[in-house]
Amino acid sequence: MLALPLNSQNLPYPDPLHPIIVHFVIAMVLFSFVFDVVGYFTHNSRLFEVSFWNLLVASAAIFLAVIFGQFEAGLAQIYTAVQSTLNFHTIIGWSLAVLVVAIAAWRFVIRNRNPRKVPPAYLGVATFLVCLVLLQVYLGSKLFWVYGLHVEPLVQAMKQGV
Repeated sequence: MLALPLNSQNLPYPDPLHPIIVHFVIAMVLFSFVFDVVGYFTHNSRLFEVSFWNLLVASAAIFLAVIFGQFEAGLAQIYTAVQSTLNFHTIIGWSLAVLVVAIAAWRFVIRNRNPRKVPPAYLGVATFLVCLVLLQVYLGSKLFWVYGLHVEPLVQAMKQGV
C-alpha cells in the first residue's frame, strides 16, 4: 500500500482542505436561502436566479467537501471522546450532500415552471436545510476547536502517547 508522507498536522498537504471547501458550500447555501427569502418578499425575480445558481454550485461542491472530509477524518488522530461527534458529523455531512442535491433539483423544477415565484413550502424546506447546515457548522467547529483534529499540538501529543 502507498504510504503518504504526513506533515505536522497529519496531512499529506500543507493545510486541511475540507474546511476550505466546506466554507464555500456553507456560504453558497446560506446566500441561496437569503436571496430566495428576499426575492419572495420583494418580488424581485432576479434574486431567484442568483439563488438557484448558488444552490446548483453548492450541490456540486458539497461532494468535494464530503470526500475531503472523509479522507481527512481517516488521517485524524481519533480518540474516544471525539468519536461520537465525528460520527454524527459524518452522517449529517452525507445526508446534507443528498439533501442539497434533492433541494437543488426541486429548485430547478420550480425555476422551470415559474422563474418569478418560489412557493412557501420550498422556503420551509430551505429553512430546514439552513438549520441542518448550522448544526453541521457547530459540529465541525467542535471537532476543530474543542477536540483539536488536525491541530499540530494535539497531533504531536498523540504521536508521543500523551
